[in-house]
Amino acid sequence: MKTSERHTQLAVVGAGPGGYPAAFHAADLGMKVVLIDRDANPGGVCLYRGCIPSKALLHAAQIIQHAREGAAIGIRFPEPEVDFARIRAWRDEVVGKLTGGLGQLTRQRGIDFIQGNAQFRDGQSLAVAGADGEETVVHFEHAILATGSVPAIPRFVPESPRIMDSTAALELTDIPRRLLVLGGGYIGLELGQVYAAFGSEVSVVEMQASLLPQVDPDLVKPLASRLKREFKQILLNTRVAAMRDTGAAVEVDFESADGGKTSETYDRVLVAVGRRPVTAGLGLETTRVETDDQGFVKVDEHRRTAEPAVYAIGDIAGQPMLAHKATHEGRSAVEAIHGGKAVYNPRAVPAVVFTDPEIAWAGASEDEARRQGFDVRVGAFPWQASGRAATLDRAEGLTKIVADAADGRVLGVGIAGPGAGELIGEGVLAIEMGAVAEDLALTIHAHPSLSETIMEAAERILGQSTHFFQRM
Repeated sequence: MKTSERHTQLAVVGAGPGGYPAAFHAADLGMKVVLIDRDANPGGVCLYRGCIPSKALLHAAQIIQHAREGAAIGIRFPEPEVDFARIRAWRDEVVGKLTGGLGQLTRQRGIDFIQGNAQFRDGQSLAVAGADGEETVVHFEHAILATGSVPAIPRFVPESPRIMDSTAALELTDIPRRLLVLGGGYIGLELGQVYAAFGSEVSVVEMQASLLPQVDPDLVKPLASRLKREFKQILLNTRVAAMRDTGAAVEVDFESADGGKTSETYDRVLVAVGRRPVTAGLGLETTRVETDDQGFVKVDEHRRTAEPAVYAIGDIAGQPMLAHKATHEGRSAVEAIHGGKAVYNPRAVPAVVFTDPEIAWAGASEDEARRQGFDVRVGAFPWQASGRAATLDRAEGLTKIVADAADGRVLGVGIAGPGAGELIGEGVLAIEMGAVAEDLALTIHAHPSLSETIMEAAERILGQSTHFFQRM
């Protein structure tokens, strides 16, 4: 094998939404950068096998749903004809355009991009097995690990072509008549809605007492109500005891919290119970980098590991495992490496479930705020009172603000409804800037718009909501 050597100020391992922004920022600061990834262009799981392709499919599914729902307001369409080959091609075009653009930006910045698998030799060098069969030894002053995560598969799940993880589900190779989604989190519900729109009878099983158990129940309620109509079955407080591929189907044994046992058969099963960090095969044992009992790399407030020259960001550096959190961490790590005083210490990291309706939240939930010792005031504005929601025929939403009763400071914001992922940005800014509910209530919002619901939720905290009467 041919071997070459390179020397750089910063080596970034992993070119996902944490790694490539870190590399770009470092290059913009004048640093010499080597960026290493398995794919031909930057993008990582998010662009190639996660966030972007899933949202493309969700858009296609929502077009179908909107066509079906048009009859309620007097617009009728024939049943949509779905060309799955064209949908897959369009999805790939979206991915190719974005990842190709990132490749161009990498070259424009003068970043040395190496396609291959990296492994530490020690705390100052990496060996990269290139896609071209050559090995490159990269000597670095600093390194950032951004290798991301992969779907977690429980031990009881057998290997079978009928059982998919989220990556396989995005391939959309066929539409099963009966699909079981294992896990009631955001990945399972998003993909479940995609397959339901395309014609599958979708069932969901979740061990907890509710879907999206980490989210406030009142925010989950609009989505849960819709899924009861779209899905064939939702099994809560239920675990999968066993799973067998019979050759013609997958047989699943369920056990409910009260001890009841049932069995059902499905054409396919989607396993969506979470993700695990990718640290295996990186040669971390040759360094002082430490991991915790869940496999996450231990880091300090600068994202520095126990190996002084090595930093870690994104999914491998702990929860929440979100692309935008990785991007922010990458910037903080580069600033620290460059000699700045930057630390990763956000007041709020937004989370969005891109189902229909969407759910988004940031900061503390009601329960979290109370556990933290706050005397809270909650302003919840139902979208039944929103003129814009009425014109969209989507009045099931809710906007909710959690504030400190002592001074009105905004502690958390939650939104359920179409476009929640776009609206949550105002809530994140309010929390980061230390805004009080009165600031949001006195900010003029466009009418008619869904953003007005944030203003009116803040007004409810002050006891004076225009479109919601409450006795004082």
